[in-house]
Amino acid sequence: MSLPAALRPKLGRPAWLSPRILRTEALSGLVVALALIPEAVSFSIIAGVDPRIGLFASFTMAVAIAFTGGRPAMISAATGAIALVVAPLAREYGVEYLFAAVVLGGLLQVLLAGAGVARLMRFLPRSVMVGFVNALAILIFTAQLPYLIDVPWQVYPLLAVGLAIMVGLPKLTKAIPAPLVAIIVLTIFTVSAGIAVPTVGDQGELPDSLPILGIPAVPFTFETLTIIAPYAFAMALVGLMESLMTAKLVDDITDTHSDKTRESWGQGIANIVTGFFGGMGGCAMIGQTMINVKSGARTRASTFLAGVFLLILVVALGQIVGLIPMAALVGVMIMVAVGTFDWHSIHPKTLVRMPKSETTVMVATVGVTVATHNLAIGVVVGVLVAMVLFARRVAHLVSVESVLDPDGTTKIYHVTGQLFFASSNDLVFQFDYANDPSEVVIDLSDAHIWDASTVASLDAITTKYEARGTTVTITGMNDDSEKRHATLAGNLTGAH
Repeated sequence: MSLPAALRPKLGRPAWLSPRILRTEALSGLVVALALIPEAVSFSIIAGVDPRIGLFASFTMAVAIAFTGGRPAMISAATGAIALVVAPLAREYGVEYLFAAVVLGGLLQVLLAGAGVARLMRFLPRSVMVGFVNALAILIFTAQLPYLIDVPWQVYPLLAVGLAIMVGLPKLTKAIPAPLVAIIVLTIFTVSAGIAVPTVGDQGELPDSLPILGIPAVPFTFETLTIIAPYAFAMALVGLMESLMTAKLVDDITDTHSDKTRESWGQGIANIVTGFFGGMGGCAMIGQTMINVKSGARTRASTFLAGVFLLILVVALGQIVGLIPMAALVGVMIMVAVGTFDWHSIHPKTLVRMPKSETTVMVATVGVTVATHNLAIGVVVGVLVAMVLFARRVAHLVSVESVLDPDGTTKIYHVTGQLFFASSNDLVFQFDYANDPSEVVIDLSDAHIWDASTVASLDAITTKYEARGTTVTITGMNDDSEKRHATLAGNLTGAH
């Protein structure tokens, strides 16, 4: 991965050891750690477990992925998507089964990485990626609304001041992350003025001890495996999908390339570690990653320090952290949402130029994601919609033209286009069986056979002609098409 000149190592020294870069990484990590606390507590509540389980998961995920991940500066922690997946398991069988599922989910992620799941990212259309980003921004924003409804009126001016600091300070200096300044200023003001507003401490009890390494207390039986396996598999897929999408997003923002395969098995290792330390599992967090990247972080140091700072804040400085007004953290996340949304994608000029199919895919991705609150489902639906629309578009590019020989004994059909299930189904109806002469030639010089559906259509055409005593010759097939046709022709239907 290429780095800007300022980030390149000098004399073999790691880039992050530079005092200027390390300061940026540390400050970014501190802001991320502060933003992680209420999120981890909230996700613990969603999963139906003690807040400490979510906080411990955020610590172990961040620290582990800092060493094993393939995307520097990306933040992994406890997430809402994983919480939704494991909630039924924790509710019905208890946290020990949850920990076992997290370990198994991590093992499955390592196996999927070895199977090359990361290579599937190349099949994600740009419109799905744009929809993913926009849906994420909407979810980040809507997740802040509960903290702004039925709250003391003082919350709103505090939020306005925080937003003003984060918008205005970068225009004066970028030496210190504006979100950190906003958090410190609002905390000092509310404490010194004695203003009673919701705080981080109101979200749940913070831990006062370190996570302990241990083996999940579940029976090591086949029955246990059948209980946890479905949840582990779902968690593995959702976690990988969100993490790889986030990595691709950070690649685009930073103009750098990441190792998606390493990120895949790195997520697996991080979840294995998290399960053994009593965490609820997790994956990449896009909101916190955006905070980190937008604050200037570019190396693994920020990810590692975010995890370390998180543990220090909640264990050693829990009483102080508990005083932070939620209005400050809500402001940080609102700025993240605004900065994440691709405003260009909904500009009237863009919508006019963009093909309707591309806009449809983007809207489908956003709609399903926002409706389900699950980025993975939204992405899957977006890809499926893109595939259907692409198949329809390509199917209409197939044409059949016919020419009758001067002697009137032979008719040549020239087929052009990509022949697959969507385009070849109508191929049977492009021929004049009743009126054609005794010899018919089907020229596929400008066509390509992609699947068995096309071969079956050609078989049906040949059968219809032979029933009328007409001889059919298929010519012009390229090597791949000829091989597929020779293998499947006449073998796709049984005798009746």
